[in-house]
Amino acid sequence: MAANLYESELTRFLRQLRESKPQLAEEQRKGRAQWWDRSLDAEEQRAFAQSRVMQKPYVYQGGQ
Repeated sequence: MAANLYESELTRFLRQLRESKPQLAEEQRKGRAQWWDRSLDAEEQRAFAQSRVMQKPYVYQGGQ
């Protein structure tokens, strides 16, 4: 059985990018840790939920 030899342009680009910039994976991990991997403060979440203003129904029927 023949091996699948097709490689898309995107796959080829990503492989070449990783080869040319080996530090890229570590930079991605740092960026994720900085912006996404954060612990949630329960008190802050509670205050946020309490301060929420409920949206009025039919908001797109202005002036009626």
